[in-house]
Amino acid sequence: MERFLSAAETQRDRDQAPSALRFDHFMRLALYDAELGYYAQPKRPRVGRHPGTDFYTATSVGQNAANANAASLFGELVAQSCLTLMGEAFCARATFVEIGAERGHGILENLAHPFAASRTLSLGQPLELSRADDAPLIVFSNELFDAQPCRRFVWHQRCNAQNAPAPGWREVYVRAENGALTEVEYPLGRVPKFLPKTAPDGYRIDAALDAKALLDQIAGQAWHGLFLAFDYGKTWAELAEAMPQGSARAYTGHRQTNDLLAQPGQQDLTCHICWDWLQDSLAENSFRDIALDTQEAFFVKHSGAFIAQQIAAEAQNLSPKKQALLQLLHPSHLGQKFQVLSAKR
Repeated sequence: MERFLSAAETQRDRDQAPSALRFDHFMRLALYDAELGYYAQPKRPRVGRHPGTDFYTATSVGQNAANANAASLFGELVAQSCLTLMGEAFCARATFVEIGAERGHGILENLAHPFAASRTLSLGQPLELSRADDAPLIVFSNELFDAQPCRRFVWHQRCNAQNAPAPGWREVYVRAENGALTEVEYPLGRVPKFLPKTAPDGYRIDAALDAKALLDQIAGQAWHGLFLAFDYGKTWAELAEAMPQGSARAYTGHRQTNDLLAQPGQQDLTCHICWDWLQDSLAENSFRDIALDTQEAFFVKHSGAFIAQQIAAEAQNLSPKKQALLQLLHPSHLGQKFQVLSAKR
């Protein structure tokens, strides 16, 4: 904590607040700082179901199953979906690019796939997608955008001790007090246009602006093919009207908590992305056939034959692979929790 407080102190002058760090800057430091960030911790197991991990994703499904092939089931479903969406000839020429996976943990690792090649761009690597040979790409990510820093805003109906002149939005900052981190709110000099004109007292909005900026960077490069993002998010209407406590959460030891400042650099921080903003980014960059589905609907629609084949092959028992399918598809598991944004260019 002391090292983190010191690092935060050196960065605070980047913000307008003289003694605090804007929340998105704090979140970036806590997740991605080269020395202290959560994703920079060497040999730190983060993803999976085994002891010492903090959370699991679709790529973790089947890890503890007796059937080793179950560990790559998510990759098989994604590959089959690409074949359905783009066809065999396209996939045979395309390079599958996964953004955000850790080295050696891509979804196609040790999996026979239909693509000409595959590569992984881990967090921190240069995000270069353009190709001189104009070969098509399939640009894929799994829980990449929800791990981007967000700005936090709070609506207050009444004046408070911080001398806010009138009802309105404040922005959340983080500062050190007595050896600990605490939130502090500052009035906005210029209110972002996307914020509602009014809200219930105390309503919080966690705005995933960095996720939009990241997609702008991805979509703005000169490449063509298929874009696939598996993630969890909400529409802007849901974020602005149906989530009064905001969506930012922390995960550690497979426990979700709202205490985002408790263990900086030692817990994962995440927030729901705004699907409207990502869809707008794709449209602004000439993508077409933009679609948003639940994970369940996406796989049933584009990998239905493969799923039926797997079920029929082991029809007499509830095999590890069928259990993994259930976790990936069932609405009460990952099927509804995650959504899939797809688009072509």
